[in-house]
Amino acid sequence: MKFSLKLLLWTIIVMAIALGFSGFYFVNYVFETSLAREARQALDENSILCFAFETAALNVPAKYDVLQDNTVEQIAANLERSGQSAGRMLRLSDEEKRALYASDGFEPDDELLGQIDEATKAYRTICLNGYYYIQTGSAVNALDRVLYLETLRDVSEVFNERALGFRVYRRVTVVMLVFGTVIMHLIASWLTKPIRLLTRATKRMAEGDYDYRARQISSDELGQLTLDFNQMAEALEENINKLEDEIQAKEDFVGAFAHELKTPLTAIIGYADMLRSRKLDEEKSFLSANYIYTEGKRLETMSIRLLDIMVTRHGQAQFQDVTAESLFLYLKDMFKTNEDMESVYSMEFVYSYDKAMVWAESSMIITVLINLLDNACKASEPGAVIEVSGKKEEAGYRFSVKDHGIGMPKSEIQKITKAFYMIDKSRSRSHNGAGLGLSLCTEILSLHNSSLEVESILGEGTKVSFVLEDRMEAGNEEIYH
Repeated sequence: MKFSLKLLLWTIIVMAIALGFSGFYFVNYVFETSLAREARQALDENSILCFAFETAALNVPAKYDVLQDNTVEQIAANLERSGQSAGRMLRLSDEEKRALYASDGFEPDDELLGQIDEATKAYRTICLNGYYYIQTGSAVNALDRVLYLETLRDVSEVFNERALGFRVYRRVTVVMLVFGTVIMHLIASWLTKPIRLLTRATKRMAEGDYDYRARQISSDELGQLTLDFNQMAEALEENINKLEDEIQAKEDFVGAFAHELKTPLTAIIGYADMLRSRKLDEEKSFLSANYIYTEGKRLETMSIRLLDIMVTRHGQAQFQDVTAESLFLYLKDMFKTNEDMESVYSMEFVYSYDKAMVWAESSMIITVLINLLDNACKASEPGAVIEVSGKKEEAGYRFSVKDHGIGMPKSEIQKITKAFYMIDKSRSRSHNGAGLGLSLCTEILSLHNSSLEVESILGEGTKVSFVLEDRMEAGNEEIYH
């Protein structure tokens, strides 16, 4: 059963019970009030009749010392006739409580008479022949006799009014329940509308429509529930989009990895097959072996970079205070050595930095800087100037590597951190590049709550920088060539 129908059903049940008890109490209260009023009037009437009887008895001629029974009957008949318009019935009994006179229809019943004495009045409500009466009784002292006067007052109208009240109230209750059912159905539908909207939203989301949102139509608890549901849906949609992006990135990675393996493996297999299947002169044998060696080194570099990325993603960095000067001195010494050994590093390196202390894992940051310098060298012509700088800023300590090489278009900047992505594949492969260096840098800087910032102009050069947390207030600038 729907919640709105449950709400409607229980509301009608509560209304029916409330109206039933309140109607019963109200009608009975009016009835009891009217009946009590009639009882007081009956007692007053009984007192008046007793006084009238005593007065009439005193006016009887004094032939006897004791009031005679026939005189009693005569006085009682006169009292009854004087009150016929009011439907009065009475009965007079002697000292032995034997009836001396009784009106027509006054059925013999001594129950109330047995409760009366000279000092006590009594009354009760009785039903005779389908009519209701208030029977009253009291003692009368007349000429040394104690008589008992009983009266019957017709109160059937009071009982009829109670029955009519119950009939009218039942009809009113039915009408009110019908109108209440219609009104409460509308109210229940309005109150449960947010729930229906939430139900619709959950069904849409279960069908895969994750951007669907429930409409908020109130500011109460249900409105807050709708707001919380929409926030949950937004978070869920965001997580699903991230998962889809990760899945797509993994598919792209696998495709790029397979493609990157295919080229060197094809060359290696081809040249190896040439060496084993035919006899080549010394020069061709050397070129073939050299090509196999070069492509093998590129595969080795690729595997090492992939391993570094995986270790960085799942490893934990040991952060500590590191002087920026030690990082720049390490780079200076390393690339000075490589300058004598490898023609690819035959560049002019310019170092400038502010003294400072940074919070980092030194070996990882050195890996980032080496990759950035390596890319700068690959993008520049031999003998070009490469600027390596460190500068204190409000946001932290900024490391920068700037070259004056080929640069890149703006459309390529967002792609260069993707695995295996290379703008100039032929140039990168000639230097054993695999397109994984900047991916590794991105993973390392992510552990340091930092990221790469790339500025590049096609044909003029590229500047790559990142910011680390600065742990020292001031420093002096030093410049090295």
